[in-house]
Amino acid sequence: FSLPLILLVAALAALDGHNPFFLQIRLGRGGSRFRMIKIRTMVPDAEARLQALLAADPDAAREWAAYQKLRRDPRIAPLGRVLRAASLDELPQLLNVLAGHMSLVGPRPMLPEQRALYPGTAYEGLRPGLTGLWQTEARNHATFAERARFDSSYAASLSLATDMRILARTVRAVVQLPGE
Repeated sequence: FSLPLILLVAALAALDGHNPFFLQIRLGRGGSRFRMIKIRTMVPDAEARLQALLAADPDAAREWAAYQKLRRDPRIAPLGRVLRAASLDELPQLLNVLAGHMSLVGPRPMLPEQRALYPGTAYEGLRPGLTGLWQTEARNHATFAERARFDSSYAASLSLATDMRILARTVRAVVQLPGE
């Protein structure tokens, strides 16, 4: 069902002449590493732009340290903003789910260098998820430490009912119209 949509979104992302897919090493269950696939939403020189901004703007550096994201991120392409708002950039991760690297629900897969920022052991025993508790409860408003608390709370209350509730909330958050 989602393959035609993934291909359409990838074709749109490729209009700038660059690879529409973004592969990144993430940590899976037990610290295993896997390549997570997403639709590319950033400009080709994204890392250089980030480093330049963080070096020049102390407020941005503090925001990055707390959230590991920026409200006004110079790396995101115009189409990327739309794709991220609709979570369409995440669709290819269904391939990671099919490959067994991820599950539909769980803690978000972290970068290897972020491991030190996550307290506790919730991430060791769980497969990372396409969606999770913090995405449905705080989406883009939680600090990095708060995300870890959401994920620890999820790990402590694992159940099919919890997963179904998170999936339903995810669908609602993704299809919700602006202003609702």
